[in-house]
Amino acid sequence: MDRVYHEIEPVYDHSSKILILGSFPSVKSRENHFYYGHPQNRFWKVLEKLYDIHFTDIESKKQFLHKNHIALWDVIESCEIEGSSDASIRNIKLNDIKKIIDESAVEKIYVNGKKAQEYYNKYVLDKTKISCIPLPSTSPANAAYSLDKLIEKWKQIKE
Repeated sequence: MDRVYHEIEPVYDHSSKILILGSFPSVKSRENHFYYGHPQNRFWKVLEKLYDIHFTDIESKKQFLHKNHIALWDVIESCEIEGSSDASIRNIKLNDIKKIIDESAVEKIYVNGKKAQEYYNKYVLDKTKISCIPLPSTSPANAAYSLDKLIEKWKQIKE
């Protein structure tokens, strides 16, 4: 297994109030140089439904995140991984999540999926002192959740 590096910059600014963390970008996200780039990942579809918006490109997604005070990043900075499989992740190096907390107004941290929750709780919680709120993964691998069920669980990010 080769070591793979996270090369997508975090999206945040000083007015970001919530932080959404994934585990590590998929192959498609790394190819597209932006978060949740796999066409079957439902992350952007969930946000479109929740906020009644339509994203046309990466720039419209970034503008939306800033306008709605949402920061976006991943827990892992680099790791050994097979394809996009979270289950295969080994030998991780963490992103500096505390940097976003220190440079923003983040009060709540949501995690997209069980692996992000596991890594956050195991390695990051003691640094940030902010408990994460778990949300079901928007990955196409999470077939147990329909789009409507995801929207129902994810609507709490608006509260």
